[in-house]
Formats: sequence, C-alpha cells, structure tokens
Amino acid sequence: MTATTEKDAVIGSLLGTAVGDALGLCSEGMSKRRQRKMFKDMEGYHFILGRGMISDDTEHTCMVAQALIVSGGDTKRFTRSLAWRLRFWMLGLPAGIGFATLRAVVKLWAGFSGHRSGVFSAGNGPAMRSAIIGVSYGNDFKKMRELIRASTRITHTDPKAEYGSLAVALAAHMAVSTGVEEVAPGEYLGALESLLHGEQADEFLELMGKTIKSVAANKSTESFADELGLGKGVTGYIFHTVPVVIHCWLRNQDDFSSAILEVIRCGGDTDTTAAILGGIAGAGVGKNGIPQKWLSGLWEWPRSLGWMEELGDRLAGSAAQGEGQPALSLFVPGIVARNIFFMVVVLAHGFRRLFPPY
Repeated sequence: MTATTEKDAVIGSLLGTAVGDALGLCSEGMSKRRQRKMFKDMEGYHFILGRGMISDDTEHTCMVAQALIVSGGDTKRFTRSLAWRLRFWMLGLPAGIGFATLRAVVKLWAGFSGHRSGVFSAGNGPAMRSAIIGVSYGNDFKKMRELIRASTRITHTDPKAEYGSLAVALAAHMAVSTGVEEVAPGEYLGALESLLHGEQADEFLELMGKTIKSVAANKSTESFADELGLGKGVTGYIFHTVPVVIHCWLRNQDDFSSAILEVIRCGGDTDTTAAILGGIAGAGVGKNGIPQKWLSGLWEWPRSLGWMEELGDRLAGSAAQGEGQPALSLFVPGIVARNIFFMVVVLAHGFRRLFPPY
C-alpha cells in the first residue's frame, strides 16, 4: 500500500512519526536483552493502560511542520518561526529534552538568532524532525538542503548532524516519489552521494555504503546494528541512528509495522529510531498503511490524531502553493498540564525499571 497523493504522504509521515515514537517510548534506553525481558510483545502500546503517548520527537516534527506552513518554504521565515516555536516549547516543560537542544534553546532565549543558536553536537535531534521536510520539499533539492541546514543548525552545528538529517529527508522524499516501486538500495546511495557532493562527508558515505551492502546481503537490521558495535542498543549519535534507520526502511518499505518493530528490537534510543523510521515509512504508505490499532491507540491531547491530520492537510496545501499560511491553532494552556501528566508516567516507568526482570 502506498501514499496516493502528496497530502496523503505528508499526513502519513506525521502520523508515522507519532506512532513510531509512541511505540518505542516505553523501552527507550533499554538494552535489547532487558527490553525482551520486560516486553515479550511489542505489537501494542505499553506506556499507560495499553495506550501510547508521544515525546519530543513528534513535537519537533509538528513544530517544523508549523514553521513550514507559516514560511511557505522561505528559509529565513522558516528559521525565525522554528526558533520561536522552540523557545515556547521549552516553556511547556517538555520531558527528556536533549542536552544540545536545551543549550541551543537557552541561547535563543538569551538573544541569539536562529542562525547562531546551535551548539557543536552530532546528536540525532535534527534527524528526528527532517523527514517531514523531505516529504514536503524533496522535489527541489536546493530548497530541501536549505531547509535541512536551517532546521539542523538552529540546535546542532556539527556537520555530521546535517549529513544525517539530509539522509533522512532524502529517504522520505524517495519513499514517496517512487510510487508503487520500492527504492533500490543502490539508487538511494547514488542519490545521497549526489546530494552530498562537495561536502566533507566521506566518513558518512562510507558508513552508508556499508549499510547498503548489508541490505543487499539480506541481513537483518539487528545484525547490522551488532556489526556497528551497537549490540546493546542504538545510541543517540547520528552516525549510529541514521544508518540503522535507513537499513530498516530499505528492508521493509511496504510493511510499516514490520519496519517499526524491527528497529525497536534493536534497543537503545527506541523512541527516536522508531519515530524517524515512522516518518519515512509513513510517507511511503500513507495513513492507510499504518495499522489502525496503532492509530486508535494513541492517547494524545492537544496534539491529537485529528489535529495532526489537519496539520498535514494544511502543510500539503502550503507546500503545493509555495505560499505561507496561518499556523494551525493549538490549545496552548493544555500543553503544560499534559506535560506534567506525561512526566509523572515517565517517572513511574523509571521506577519500574529498578525491579526485575533483569
């Protein structure tokens, strides 16, 4: 099953991100061994009462979508809009904010512009908000690169973060643009090499070459992660996260559920790896390709399922017209209350992990 329209692809990417994020959240930071001990079945939500909630991965994707809507793809307006959204997002007391992102947002509040707020880090934060840019603006590689650079450098200035984010955006674009045909691993690598031509990205391209060889050899994503030295789980380093995600996507392009479950079983930073993969795979299969039980199991407010669908609808329209539109309204007073409740549940999960099974 594939996305049939650009609107379907945008909505699929947003919902895929949310579903992957929510499914992976309960086992974030766990080794593969401990995850299997605690959750023999990962095909349902284990966050609270059989339901799932999103984390910062989805929130960042939604903020990027809002900034794209307002800017109409204009990079300067996009940067300004995203910078302000990040500032006020932190005031909502989000749980689990990355250290690099935290420092960057503090700099934003201190008066730095979005062009100067980033800190030197190769964390995976920028990659988790990149798929939606590839889906919306992948038909114009120059524009996509500009937007990825702006989105990345507002928090992370290490070039590695930008290379990884571009790889995610390219995958999301190709997942949609090929229609019913699967993307050939070699085709993806060739497109990535072309996109990064002129950059000092030899280390990353060599790593992605190993990724493609592993896919061609029909190795599982878990075995590939083991080969990268990630036997205990995928870390938050972007050169670990992105190869594993791309490997899993290329193996499971027409099977959203298999892709998400396979990457979660690799352990480690599971909410982020599954969110990034969900953004790519969801763009390819559209909303109808995401299991209904996972969609209906999301327990979110004020960024509800319906709100995210409306967000995708508005973004698709803005990108198609190339003109800025008003942002989608969000019940801001509800965010703090929601985040406090979310934090209580997260702390409860942390307390539970102190006890067996080990």
